Amino acid sequence: MAYLKVSGTKVVDQNGKEVILRGAGLGGWMNMENFITGYPGCEFQIRAALADVVGKEKSEFFFDKFLEYFFTDADAAFFKSLGLNCIRLPFNYRHFEDDMNPRVLKPEGFKHLDRVIDLCAKHGIYTILDLHTAPGGQNTDWHSDAGTHIANFWNHKDFQDRIVWLWEELAKHYVNNTWIAGYNPLNEPTDPYHTRVIDVYDRLYTAIRKIDPHHALFLDGNTFASDFSHFGDAHKKWENVAYSIHDYSVFGFPASPEEYKSTETQLRRLRRSYEKKRAWMDERGLCVWNGEWGPVYARKEYEGDRTDAINEERYKVLKDQLDIYNKDRLSWSIWLYKDIGFQGMVYVSRETPYMTLFKDFLAKKHRLAIDAWGADDSQIRDVYQPLLDLIKREVKPEHQNLYPAPVWKLSDRVGRLARNILVSEFLVQEWAEHFRGKSEQELDEIARSFSFDNCLHRDGLNKILTDNATLVAQEN
Repeated sequence: MAYLKVSGTKVVDQNGKEVILRGAGLGGWMNMENFITGYPGCEFQIRAALADVVGKEKSEFFFDKFLEYFFTDADAAFFKSLGLNCIRLPFNYRHFEDDMNPRVLKPEGFKHLDRVIDLCAKHGIYTILDLHTAPGGQNTDWHSDAGTHIANFWNHKDFQDRIVWLWEELAKHYVNNTWIAGYNPLNEPTDPYHTRVIDVYDRLYTAIRKIDPHHALFLDGNTFASDFSHFGDAHKKWENVAYSIHDYSVFGFPASPEEYKSTETQLRRLRRSYEKKRAWMDERGLCVWNGEWGPVYARKEYEGDRTDAINEERYKVLKDQLDIYNKDRLSWSIWLYKDIGFQGMVYVSRETPYMTLFKDFLAKKHRLAIDAWGADDSQIRDVYQPLLDLIKREVKPEHQNLYPAPVWKLSDRVGRLARNILVSEFLVQEWAEHFRGKSEQELDEIARSFSFDNCLHRDGLNKILTDNATLVAQEN
C-alpha cells in the first residue's frame, strides 16, 4: 500500500485516482474537552484535581482506562460499517512531553495513538493526526487546554520550538505508516497578527519534510481555520499540502438567529460562508479539506418536548451542508464521533455509572452555561447582562471588538472569560470530588461507561452520513 498524496485540488492514491476522505473527529479522547465528556474547565485542571482527590496512581489508572475504552475494535468496526473511511485523531501535546520537562519524549504517549491507528488500519480506515493542543495555547479557547483566553503560543518562541521538536518525533515514529493519510500540525490557530502562523507553518513543513517526505500535510487557516486571506503566495513553498477549513454553521446551534427551513436565503448564507473560507484555495487551484463541521443536538432532559423537532431542523442543516460538499467533491471530517449526548455519532447511555454519578452535576453545568460550545445561557443571561451593559457604556464602540472578532462577538468574549474560565474554575474540585473513595474496580466501571457497548447511536445523523458517503463514492 502506498501513501495518499495531494495532487492539485484532490487527494489521490498511488495510481492518481481520487480518494474522497469522509469521516469524523475523535474529539474528547487524547485531547479531552469539557462539553464532550462532562467536566468543567480544561483537561489539565481536572487531571490535577483528580490526582489530589484519589492520588496520582489511581488518577493515572482512571485516565488510562478512559483512553482504552473510548475507542476499541468495536468502534472501528461500527465506523467502517457506516461507509466512512477516515478518522481525524486530535491529541494533546502533554501526552508526549511535560511542561516541566520539555523536549523529553514520553514514549507512553504513543500507546493509545498507535493502538487506534492500527485498529483503524485493520478496518480499512485512514487516520489524520491532529495536534489539537500546543504549549501556551495556540488559540483563545478551552480546547487548547491553556486555561486562558490569551494564545501565548504566538508570544513565546520556545513554545513554537517545542512543537517543531514534537513533530520531528512524530514524523520519525510514523514515517512508514501508509494508513496515515497525513498530518494536521496545528488545530485552529488564532494569531492576531496573521503572519506568525505562516512562519510557524514554514518551520513545521521544513522540519517534517527532512524526516518524512511522504505524508500529506493539512494546514488550518488562521482564526479557527476560517481565514487564509493573509497567506499570499505561501503555498508556493509547500508541496503535498491540503488546506483545512472548519465549516460550522450558526444554523446548527442554539444561537441560530431563526428557525432553519432550507429557504433560498438560508441556503445562500450556508454557501456564502463556506465559499468565503475556501476562497484563497479556489483562486489558486489548491486542495481543500473540511476538518470540522456539524450541528449540535437537543437533549430531552434539557429541551423536553421540543427535542425531536429541534433535531430534525439540525438534520436539515446537515443535509444541506453535505449537498454543497458533494457537489464540490469535498473531503470532510464531521465533529464528532463520541460524546455524552450533545454532538456525537454515538453517545454514552444515561444509565451508565459515569452518567448516573454526574447527573446532577451535568444539569448544573448546563444551567450555568459554563461550557462555551453550543451554550444555552437563557437561565443566567440576566446575571451577565449588567457587565455587558457596563462595557458598552464605558468602552468606545471601536474598542469593543477585540480579536478574534468577528468570530467572537462582545457577548462571546464576556461569556468566555466570566463563565467558561472563571465560574468553571470553581467547579473543577466539585467534579473531582465525585471520585473520592472509589476503588480501582469502581474507577474502571466509571471509565467503561465510554465503551462502545455502553453507547447509544444517533441514528438520524449516522444514516445521513452513510447516505452521503455512498453517494459520493458512486460518483467516482
